Amino acid sequence: MLQTAIVAKRTDEGTPDTEEIRGLAEAAGARVVGEVTQTRPADPGLEFGAGKVEELADLVAETGADTVVVDGELTPQQSVNLTDATGATVVDRHRVVLEIFAQRARPRRAQLQVELARLKYRLPRLREASDEGLMNRWTESGTQLYDVRDRIDALERKLDDLPAVDEHQRERRREEGFDLVAIAGYTNAGKSTLLRRLADEMALEDDRHPDLGETVGVEDRLFETLETTTRRATVVGRDVLLTDTVGFLDDLPHWLVESFRGTLREVREADAVLLVVDADQSVPEMRRKLETSRETIPGEVPVVTALNKVDRLDERKLARKREALGDLVDDPVPVSALEGDLDELRRRIDGALPDLRRERLRLPLTDDAMSLVSWIHDRAVHADVEYGTEDATVDFTARPATVRKARAKAEEVHGG
Repeated sequence: MLQTAIVAKRTDEGTPDTEEIRGLAEAAGARVVGEVTQTRPADPGLEFGAGKVEELADLVAETGADTVVVDGELTPQQSVNLTDATGATVVDRHRVVLEIFAQRARPRRAQLQVELARLKYRLPRLREASDEGLMNRWTESGTQLYDVRDRIDALERKLDDLPAVDEHQRERRREEGFDLVAIAGYTNAGKSTLLRRLADEMALEDDRHPDLGETVGVEDRLFETLETTTRRATVVGRDVLLTDTVGFLDDLPHWLVESFRGTLREVREADAVLLVVDADQSVPEMRRKLETSRETIPGEVPVVTALNKVDRLDERKLARKREALGDLVDDPVPVSALEGDLDELRRRIDGALPDLRRERLRLPLTDDAMSLVSWIHDRAVHADVEYGTEDATVDFTARPATVRKARAKAEEVHGG
């Protein structure tokens, strides 16, 4: 875990923004005690210019920082050179993200994914270190390269062999009458706070849904958890399961995204996606994050976009931002997760969900049939039962998956 840190960022042009790298360092456990920024082309040996590295070393000495967190990807040679120049441990952006993931990984699958990501981070660095003479290629480096490759292969096989319960779980929940909504967006957009506002306080049956969380973390930290958090909500009379997914983050390498591809599955397989955007940002930043987020969400999944944190904007500023985003998103919903009043958002989510189906089933007056009537009542949005002398007629409206399951159960009742 990081202790005290200085964050450093270089950009080719423009003003370097350190807000996100500060958040990442703090999420990894560091106390940020200073920062250094520079606008200039990269130096191949140090990433920063020599004068800026000297300034960085002086700040390390002045603050007593033990770590320098660089917002970018460093080569092994750059890491060694910066460590020698500053006297502090030097880590780059990807290493910090891995540290956060390692701290938050609790389920077995997440732990294996973290180990896989760490090894994929190490592998090219081992190759580069051996090529640049930082290690003995034919002894230490060669052995490590083979060991790392073998372990990567073994982990990928192990992850493939883990039971894939997600798809069965999603289908079972749909059959039980729930619509599935994934909450997506960048880290710190306010997704978890919005989930708490939308969620009902009623608990689900633990034996049927042992994975569902009853609470959501309240700390404002990037990647508060690697686990998706699912809560129940009622949206215009419909039972919905809302899943808060792992937040998007800029500049994640392909190998890291691949290692955690399972965390994005909730978005791809949802009935609808609630895309949360921080409205308290510049229009260019909002546009960039919207474009990146929409690239991650499959085109066939309905998306409701919520502009969160509008309590920080006046009406004129909000109107200008909505107009500036008009070509990217159709009529986003302004919300404040802090203040509530989410009725319009609920209506928009309801409109994005699959159409309900109406069904009528005629059932015999048997115990099994009455159990089915009770099952339908629990899962339908609306259900009426008419009892005759020899049978009962159930008229109900429900999700397509629930209707299909009810038909199958009715056939079993008639067959029995």
